[in-house]
Amino acid sequence: MSALSTSSGLSAHKWGILLVLCGAIFLEGIDVAMLNVALPSIRADLGLSTGELQWVMSAYVLGYGGFMLLGGRAADLFGRRQMFVLWLTVFLLFSGLGGFATEGWMLIVARFVTGVAAAFMTPAGLSIITTGFAEGPERNKALLIYSGTAAGGFTIGLVAGGLLTAVGWRWVFFAPVVLSFLILAAALAFVPKSSRPDRSGKRVDAAGALTVTAALVLIVLGVERAAHAGFAASAGTLLAGLAFLSAFLVIERRSAEPLVRMGIFRNGSLVRANLSAMLFAGGFFGFQFLVVLYLQELRDWSALQTSLAMLVIGIDAILSPTLTPRLVNRFGTAEVIFGGLLLAVLSYGLFLPLGADWSYAAMFPGLLVLGLAFSLAYGPLTIVATEGIAEEEQGLAGGLLYTAFQFGAALGLSAVTAVSVAATRSGTPAALLDGYRAGLLVPFVAAIVAAAISAAGLRTGRNGASSAAEDVAFEPIEVPASR
Repeated sequence: MSALSTSSGLSAHKWGILLVLCGAIFLEGIDVAMLNVALPSIRADLGLSTGELQWVMSAYVLGYGGFMLLGGRAADLFGRRQMFVLWLTVFLLFSGLGGFATEGWMLIVARFVTGVAAAFMTPAGLSIITTGFAEGPERNKALLIYSGTAAGGFTIGLVAGGLLTAVGWRWVFFAPVVLSFLILAAALAFVPKSSRPDRSGKRVDAAGALTVTAALVLIVLGVERAAHAGFAASAGTLLAGLAFLSAFLVIERRSAEPLVRMGIFRNGSLVRANLSAMLFAGGFFGFQFLVVLYLQELRDWSALQTSLAMLVIGIDAILSPTLTPRLVNRFGTAEVIFGGLLLAVLSYGLFLPLGADWSYAAMFPGLLVLGLAFSLAYGPLTIVATEGIAEEEQGLAGGLLYTAFQFGAALGLSAVTAVSVAATRSGTPAALLDGYRAGLLVPFVAAIVAAAISAAGLRTGRNGASSAAEDVAFEPIEVPASR
C-alpha cells in the first residue's frame, strides 16, 4: 500500500474512486464513438436524410450540453454521489431503448434523453474528482488519467462499433447497457456516501435552465436549417435562440440563486478554456462526421474498415496520461493547449484537398496528427477550466466546460452538415466530394480561431498569473492490482 502511494501519489482508496469515475467517462466515449461508426447503417435501415442523420448525433450532444449547467448545479445542491448514481441509471435505461427504435424520431428522442442523463452524470463525476483530490499535482494527475480514459473509450468504441455494426447496428445501443450496469454496481461499492449539502435558502434555477436549453437548441437548429430551409427561416430560428439567450442572462443577473453566477466569468483562464473547448469540440465532431460519410458512402468502405482506419486517432488514449503530464510540467498548461490546437489546424488542413480515391496512406498523417492534438488539448483544458475555482462551485465549473464541449459538438455537426449540403449540387460522387471538401473548411476555421483565443493564455502564463499546471509532477502511473 505504501509503495502504491509513493509511486503514484494516490492511495488505494482514491484509485478505487478514480477508476469508477473513469469507467463512467469511458462509457460516454465508447457510446459516442460506436454510434458515429454506425450512422450510415442506421441511415440505410431507417431511411434518414443527411439532416435527420445529423440529429441522431446532435440530439445527444444537445441534451448533454443543454442540461449540463443544471446538472452541475444539481451536483452542488443535491449531492455528487446521489446525482451520479441516479443519472447513470437513466443513461443505462435509455441507451437500451435506443436499440429498439423503428423510426428516426424514436431514436432521436432516446438519444436526447440519454444526453440529458449524461449532462447530470458527468459534472457530478468530475466534481467528485475536483473536490476529492487535492488541487495541484494530485488533482492534475487524476484529471489527465480521467481525460485519457475518455480517449480510450473513443478508441475502443471505434473498433467495437465496427464489429457490432457488422452484426447489427442495434447492438451499438445494447452493448453500453452491460457496461453501465457494471459501473453502477462499482459506484455503489466504491464512491463514498457524503452528507447532503445544506440547501437552506437555495433552489434550482428552473427558469434559467429552460431558457439556456431553449437557446442552445434553437441556435443549433438555426445553423442546421441554413442549407435547406431558406434564409428567413434560418435567421428567424437563430434570432429566437439569441432572444432566449438574452432572457437567460437577464434571469441570471436578477436571480438570488442563479444557475450560473456571472462573476465566475471574471476568471480569464476559465473563459479562454471554455471558448477553446467549444471550438475544438465543434471541429473534432464535425470532422469525424464527414470522414465517416466519405469513407462509407463515397468510398464504400465497411463500418469495420472505417473504424480501423480512424483507430489511429486513439493514440491520445496512450499519450494523455503519459506524455502530456511531462509536457505540461516542462512547458506549462497554456503552452501545451496552444500546441495541441495548432496540431488540430495542421490535421484539418491536411484533409482540405480530399480526393475521390485517397489511399489510407494519404489519410494517415492527418488522422495521426489529430490524435496528437486531442492528447495535448483535452486534458489540459479540463485542468485550466477548473483550477482556482471554489469547492462549492466545482460542479458549476465542470458544467460550464462540458456545456462548451457539447454545444460546440452540436454546433460543429450542424455547421458541417449545412455547408456540405449547400455545396452538394447533386447525388453524383463528384458532387458529394465537393460537399465534403466544403464541409471540411468548418473544422479548419474553428481550430484556427481556437488557437488564436488560447494564444492569449500564453501572455498570461508568462506574467505568472495562471498555471497551476506548471506544478504538475510527473510520476509513473501504476494501477493497483484488482482486489
